[in-house]
Amino acid sequence: MADGRSLGTYLKSRRTRLDPAAFGFAGRRRTPGLRREEVAQRANISATWYTWLEQGRGGAPSADVLDRITQALMLTDVEREHVFLLGLGRQPEVRYQRNDGVTPRLQRVLDALDPSPALIRSVVWDVVAWNRAATVMLTDYGSVPPSERNVLRFIFLDPRARAAQEDWDSVARFVVGAFKVDAARAGAAAEVQPLVDELRELSPEFREMWADTDIRTHGEGIKRIRHPVLGILPFEYSAFAVEGRPDLTMVIYNPTTPSDLEKFRALMAPLPATDEPRSG
Repeated sequence: MADGRSLGTYLKSRRTRLDPAAFGFAGRRRTPGLRREEVAQRANISATWYTWLEQGRGGAPSADVLDRITQALMLTDVEREHVFLLGLGRQPEVRYQRNDGVTPRLQRVLDALDPSPALIRSVVWDVVAWNRAATVMLTDYGSVPPSERNVLRFIFLDPRARAAQEDWDSVARFVVGAFKVDAARAGAAAEVQPLVDELRELSPEFREMWADTDIRTHGEGIKRIRHPVLGILPFEYSAFAVEGRPDLTMVIYNPTTPSDLEKFRALMAPLPATDEPRSG
């Protein structure tokens, strides 16, 4: 629930930690940080209204006002979310920010999951990192230019990806429905529109599926993948949010039975490890 008094206390704590000189405000100060009227000026709101907010009175602010205040105070995404929870009792609308990189630590997590294929994708379903098992079982992402490492591109434009799906039509419809949900949640409609336009032009199947109103969630399920050596191999997949990176999702595939795991482990065993980058 919204808590005006706690919101005021938090805003004051963020205001007093800022360096006035960094924002072009000069003059001697008796207290640290920006003055209330300076924050109000940066947020383009009245000084009286901002003072009331810090004092815990004046009623609930609008989402637009809170957003401008968080920008004026140079808050991080986590701090911005906290302000919305205190001020409105809910999380803010997601602001999509493209960021294709992953940390070395996150890449090491993927590598430690071998022999289970695992990858990290963005909210627009670009594959930004993967492990060796994903290269063997899913796609050799490293052989594809970064601009083309998109799950929808693979599904609809890559004959090898199509052939690897036991039931391509069902998989493709699922991917399109889940992609719609992720793009909408992230507020990334404008960013995905060029990709959507291109796929509608190049793939009649995508054009038909995109017009469908079905939406899906990509949490967990079973995926049956056709491998040239092992044949059809069922995998349980699970999707996990990456803490501190709302733009990323980690997807892990596990063979459904111990015997399938042993088959895949045997396939992976003779393959040398590689120092080639598996992200980007």
